[in-house]
Amino acid sequence: MEKKLFIDALKEGQQVDDLFLVKSVRLAETRAGKPYLQLVFADRSGDIGGPAWDNAEALEKICIPGKVVRVSGAVQTYRDKLQLRVDHIEAADQANLKMENYLAASSRNPASMESELDQRLSEIADPFLSKLLHKIFHQTEVGERFQHAPAAKGIHHAYRGGLLEHSLSMARVASLLAGHYQTVEKDLVIAGALLHDIGKTVELQSEVGVIDYTDIGRLKGHVVIGSEFLASVAAEIEDFPKELLVHLQHLVLSHHGRQEFGSPVVPMTAEALLLSFIDDMDAKMSLVDQLSTKLKADGPTWSDYQRSLERYILLKPTLDGSDHAETKAEDDGPGSTRQHTLF
Repeated sequence: MEKKLFIDALKEGQQVDDLFLVKSVRLAETRAGKPYLQLVFADRSGDIGGPAWDNAEALEKICIPGKVVRVSGAVQTYRDKLQLRVDHIEAADQANLKMENYLAASSRNPASMESELDQRLSEIADPFLSKLLHKIFHQTEVGERFQHAPAAKGIHHAYRGGLLEHSLSMARVASLLAGHYQTVEKDLVIAGALLHDIGKTVELQSEVGVIDYTDIGRLKGHVVIGSEFLASVAAEIEDFPKELLVHLQHLVLSHHGRQEFGSPVVPMTAEALLLSFIDDMDAKMSLVDQLSTKLKADGPTWSDYQRSLERYILLKPTLDGSDHAETKAEDDGPGSTRQHTLF
């Protein structure tokens, strides 16, 4: 069976019989005590949840996260959100699947992003920062994983290549703003943009399209993991300045901006303060980007309530009517004045 329907094209009332990746499974009970499955299915275009009310125990053996299954049912609205009411699920032959249909990935070309990363590294003037960055991104397993890792489990850049895309976007903005604010050391804030989430390569694991936390990721978190990793790499560079390491670690430790958001310390340098604003801005604008990409209306329309933003967002289609993801995929170099995320 070939996949024909994609989640971003589903409409209320539509009958569905197609292949989807199982993203998550949870066995629950109705108020009457009857077991049912709460499922989330995914493909390259997005995900959709839905209940399977019957045969929960039997279906649980088929619905394994990371596996593709054949699902039939109907699209319905529940609490202002589309969901798939499951009528039937059966196992699918995993051998002949085109996995690119099921795995969400950055719309940017991987080779172009890698080239932009190298260009950013070549612009770092400080010799110790330059050595550290080249060592991390070209001589460590963490640097290798960085190229393909997601930036989050959900909300923003939660797909293959999302971490690199997010970090490069931040580096672009950091370069612009560091040139505007004279108290900011440009090399340091760009390095912070590239390194702030380096711990996510250890915190998160992505297997067959399912992103989840590792044990060490849950126990330590990417902020602490990233800070410790920087110290371990700097220790391998002869005479690496201790003060520079402390400033780099402060960028990583404080980039969430506030302690209640997961940072053990608040930003206390110009570079750290700027970095925390850029990170927050890029994550939020990425979410708006994603919502705009999925926009099906011809004119402006309101989004569903966005809990992470605590508001509704008025969305507008792209001015030329072209697909937003395709526009974003036109890869400009780091020197480009086009700022897809911000302006």
